[in-house]
Parts: sequence; C-alpha cells; structure tokens
Amino acid sequence: MCFAWAVAIGRRGTGRRIRPLRVEFKRPAANRRLYESHFGCGVKFGARHNRLFFHAEDIAQPFVTHNAELLELLAPQLEIELSQLAADSLKTQVKTILKKLLAGNRPRLEDVAGELRLSTRTLQRRLLEEGLTFHTLMEEARKEMAKHYLLQPALELNETAYLLGYEDPNSFIRAFHKWEGTSPGEWRSTQPRYAATRM
Repeated sequence: MCFAWAVAIGRRGTGRRIRPLRVEFKRPAANRRLYESHFGCGVKFGARHNRLFFHAEDIAQPFVTHNAELLELLAPQLEIELSQLAADSLKTQVKTILKKLLAGNRPRLEDVAGELRLSTRTLQRRLLEEGLTFHTLMEEARKEMAKHYLLQPALELNETAYLLGYEDPNSFIRAFHKWEGTSPGEWRSTQPRYAATRM
C-alpha cells in the first residue's frame, strides 16, 4: 500500500506517468501479474527487503502541483510554534516536534529526543515524571494536525492519512472515528470554515 501511494503521489505531483524501475517484496510470490500491471515494472518476490526503485530522471522531476497558497496555509502555524519551542512545556515541545516530523513518517521517541538534544533515556524519564507517554502525545499531535489538514479543501483524505504517517487511509479513518465519533469526511462536511472555502 505504501509503495502504491508513493507511485500515485509521484504521478499526480509531477503530471507524468512515472513507472518504477523495479519493486522488491519480502513476501512470497502471489498475484504477480496484478502487481506488475499496477506498478508497470517487474516485481521480485522473496527479496531480503521491501524496496521500490525509481529512475533518477523521475526522482528529479519537480511537482507541478506545488501550491504556494496551500503551503502558506499549512506552514505558518508550525513555524510560530517552532520559534516558541524553547519557552514551552515539555508536552508542547514534544507535540510541536512530532507535528513537524509527521509528514509521511511515523516519528520515533529517538527522533524527538534528537531534536530536543536529549538522550532517549532522558526524554523518556522526563515524560514519565510529568505523567506523559510518547504514544499519547503522538495521538494528540495527529488529532490536531488531522483537523488542520481536513479544513484544507485541496487535500484529499488519502493525502491527509499519508501526511499523518498512517500506513493506509483505513487506519486513519479508524483513528479519527475513535477521536471524534465520526468519519473524517463527515467531520469535514460539518465545519463552517471548510464549507466557506468550498463556496
């Protein structure tokens, strides 16, 4: 699923019919024709690692869908939060860093500790002292960013799931339903700010 996303985002972003050079899966061979038809290249099964290879020319292509206005909507708040990081509580610091690292990734405790210039053990100890857990802060950061992204009409649900580091849209939908008791699409449709931007 992640490889399919990577190819789909590359095709959509560049406006080109990008074809991977090859795909390698650790899993045993199955549905080879389906995979090769989707990716448009040879697929190797039983590999040592899951890997997706692209031509250097394709990797160098700029995203024609770069949207400066959308970037202005998404970036400023994070920049403000980052500039205030030193004066914030540990909880706020960790959540701000998580939001910065989330785009398409699943940040680890080690990643956040590195940003704070702390050892992983020190950060873990300080979180425990304040009655916090890394998992809880991760969920709070994802929830806050999910609502922010869902208010942007240019972002589709699958793109929001990717930006929040979920492996697939269904995982995001389940998490959002747990947070809000409704689906992301239903929540989005009830927001006045979203409705106003669609008019």
